[in-house]
Amino acid sequence: MRQHHRAGEKLFVDYAGLTVPVVNKTTGETAPAQIFVAVLGASNYTFAEASWTQGSADFISSQVRAFKFFGGVPEMLVPDNLRSAVTKACRYDPDINRSYLHMAEHFGCSIMPARPYKPKDKAKVEVGVQLVERWILMRLRHHRFFSLSELNWEIGRLLEDLNNRPFRQQKGCRRSLFDELDRPALMPLPRQAFEHLEFKVARVSIDYHIRFSDHFYSVPHQLVKEEVEIRASHRTVQILYKGKPVTSHVRQYNSGGFTTRPEHMPTRHQKQQQWTSGRLKNWAQKIGPDVLGFTQQLLDSKQHPEQAYRACLGLLNMEREYGTQRLNAACHRAIACGGRRVANVRSILQSGLDKFPLTPAKEQETRVTVSHENIRGADFFQ
Repeated sequence: MRQHHRAGEKLFVDYAGLTVPVVNKTTGETAPAQIFVAVLGASNYTFAEASWTQGSADFISSQVRAFKFFGGVPEMLVPDNLRSAVTKACRYDPDINRSYLHMAEHFGCSIMPARPYKPKDKAKVEVGVQLVERWILMRLRHHRFFSLSELNWEIGRLLEDLNNRPFRQQKGCRRSLFDELDRPALMPLPRQAFEHLEFKVARVSIDYHIRFSDHFYSVPHQLVKEEVEIRASHRTVQILYKGKPVTSHVRQYNSGGFTTRPEHMPTRHQKQQQWTSGRLKNWAQKIGPDVLGFTQQLLDSKQHPEQAYRACLGLLNMEREYGTQRLNAACHRAIACGGRRVANVRSILQSGLDKFPLTPAKEQETRVTVSHENIRGADFFQ
């Protein structure tokens, strides 16, 4: 069927089948660059650029740069059924990728994917891909590129030649038709800059954290085991529950790390989190110098001080049961006897040894004089 395209109505987008190798200057390894192609329906005006992948971020970024190249926005986008555009392909009701849909909403256009296995639905870009491969990629096949920007500069130079190439069967070229038909009909670009968002659904773990891009972010602990939605930009990570925002974090890029807000923790976890070596030693100092000495001994006995926190808390809490004076005396006795554990202090308190002097007074030595014929005595040695 002959298709008729209104000016400024549709923009057809796809990727070329051919890739261009880009050489890493440091390692000498080559990586294939993907070629994004976009063609306006009425004028066939063409845009092309290279990107590293066909992933969502690269695909949407290429789409945004295409709008800037055209200087406006069409009414409708017609992509192929790649994962970055369509999460679930369907002839009648496809599921659009949330990030791609967010981009379309920002620019005020609609998305109508081609039917699965029906390339004629996007015949304009199929022809555009062929022209890009013949008039751009084939002319660059003997060139060696060491960066993506270098490759895109050459593509841009040859793209201008492609759009200015005269038609064979009609007057003008793609550039002249674009100026005449599509440019006046395109919608203006929005004033606010577009910010790419990533969308994901996650279930809150029992440690009240969700995982996004190999980093863990906290949510209120009341949402444990609930399903939440993540909306992430390159700067922030926003978390929503039933469509309502519950928290947001500054986005982190360290793999395996944790970002936790104290207010998201249960009360008992908040209290435990507040304990530090300095706070424990301040508490021990208020009780007495011997308790402080035994507390420092506990902290020094572990490779990581945090491993001794529970033992220190157990020691300091004995003040409630035995009082300040007895606890100090028990710690003094334990240190003197070489005790290293809280159990040693508790044993001293339970047995009442803290009430006795550490070194009992020496009993007065009594000398017993024994006289015997076999004992020589002191006079013998004079």
